[in-house]
Amino acid sequence: MGLLQFNYRSRILGYYVNLTVAYPTDDVGIHLSGEPDTALMKTADMMCPGMKFQTVYLIHGGGDEDTLTYRYTNAERYAQKNRVMLVTPGIPNSFGADSGYGVSYMRFLTEELPQVVQSYFASSPKREDNFVMGYAMGGNVALAMAMMHPELYAAGVDLSGGIGYTLSTENMVKELSGEHFRNHFYRFNATFGEPEDFPGSRHDLYPIVKKHIEEGRELTDMTIICGDREFIRARVEEDVRILKELGYPVKYISAEGYDHDFDCWDHYIRAALDEYLPLKRRILYPDEGAAE
Repeated sequence: MGLLQFNYRSRILGYYVNLTVAYPTDDVGIHLSGEPDTALMKTADMMCPGMKFQTVYLIHGGGDEDTLTYRYTNAERYAQKNRVMLVTPGIPNSFGADSGYGVSYMRFLTEELPQVVQSYFASSPKREDNFVMGYAMGGNVALAMAMMHPELYAAGVDLSGGIGYTLSTENMVKELSGEHFRNHFYRFNATFGEPEDFPGSRHDLYPIVKKHIEEGRELTDMTIICGDREFIRARVEEDVRILKELGYPVKYISAEGYDHDFDCWDHYIRAALDEYLPLKRRILYPDEGAAE
């Protein structure tokens, strides 16, 4: 597996941002002059100019950064097994939102980041080849990215996403009105705004999703997972209830015996790549597009 640390100046964020990109480079054949064909070259996907990978945007949790995901889980190995590219942007403690303090993280994630990744790296631009997944804070971010921009992602996975975006306008208003975040994590209110301004705002997922469904838009297939011991379980299950009530294509998995930690996230990152996401598990060659 190839692992790349990439740093560049984001035009939307206005500062240099880090990306960790995992490439499934193992078992990729390469033609070298003067060498005979080997068994590997007869069976492996062969490297060629213009080849692409399916891509999963894997969003890290609160208090983390882009490299910790790969240090605390085996995501790199799971990506290699499934021959898919992973991209993890560094968005520490941002909730992935276009914040009330003027930094536009959601625009960065859904407008700038795909252009950068598909321009600089071997990432397929087709919707069917792009997916979003996250854990903890990143689970909420993945949920919001899929709900707001279904045109970008064929499928998504929200793993333990219980702090940040939600389908429940009522729950968010209560959280913004309470003392917990104001006293312990003021950036929550600074990001999502005053409680009276939240309903119908750019952060309110319910009316956004409802409109997409009413307009008959193609939606991102979602899998939502939460450990049965997690403190945010009720909030996560309320999101699932609302989505099902709206008629949204969502699958819910109660992770029995798991808590809000990397034991849970490592297991279900693997399960998502092995089972839940519709991966092709191979290199995508340039002549495939011409044949379609």
